[in-house]
Amino acid sequence: MRYFIEFSYNGSAYFGYQIQPKQISVQEELEKALSTILREPIKTTGAGRTDTGVHAKKMFAHFETEQNIDENLVYKLNSFLSENISIKRIFEVPADLHARFSATYRTYEYYISLEKNPFSKDSSWQYWRQKPLNIDLMNESCKILFEYDDFTSFAKLHTNNKTNICKIYKAEWEQIGNQLKFTISADRFLRNMVRAIVGTMVEVGSGKITPNDLRKIIEDKFRNSAGVSAPSQGLFLVDVGY
Repeated sequence: MRYFIEFSYNGSAYFGYQIQPKQISVQEELEKALSTILREPIKTTGAGRTDTGVHAKKMFAHFETEQNIDENLVYKLNSFLSENISIKRIFEVPADLHARFSATYRTYEYYISLEKNPFSKDSSWQYWRQKPLNIDLMNESCKILFEYDDFTSFAKLHTNNKTNICKIYKAEWEQIGNQLKFTISADRFLRNMVRAIVGTMVEVGSGKITPNDLRKIIEDKFRNSAGVSAPSQGLFLVDVGY
């Protein structure tokens, strides 16, 4: 039987979601907890990977077992796991539903603090400058993203991607008090894509480049044309759709 797990995590203590040699990861902790409680080797498949320091408000993974799973497993897992990981629910799904490949969209949020804030340093980019970012220009740049589907300029170099084609459904900035929130949804994301887009958008907002420059950056299909990647701690995976 195949089961889905819905969970969230604070990524500050982890070298990303996916298991890595000699580094602590969310997947490793989750599989260790499941294997210990169910008393059998359990392997999980996540809805995607998040980089070192990136967080998830809503993440899914699937695993298989012949045991009957009930709601007590959620309680047991939360008791076993560190305070950085929270299990929301576990439910049976059809055998062909895949946590990664069956996903139709993913949504990320990125947070920028416009003031020096010691309470959000692990969950936002501390970007406090005398000259404020121009959110109107940043939202103008968001509209340009919808004109393209090849985002090679925002992709991490030397990966094994078969294609850099993505369909972006939503991209917008909003200011909430002394914080900016960027929301972006797409059918798929390339490694480092959101952080590279945010870093480039901040260059627009700070006046270093114009929205029209963004068009050339995308059309160059060259990572070095875009801005530097925004810090990882401001990025959250917030939804995965099936």
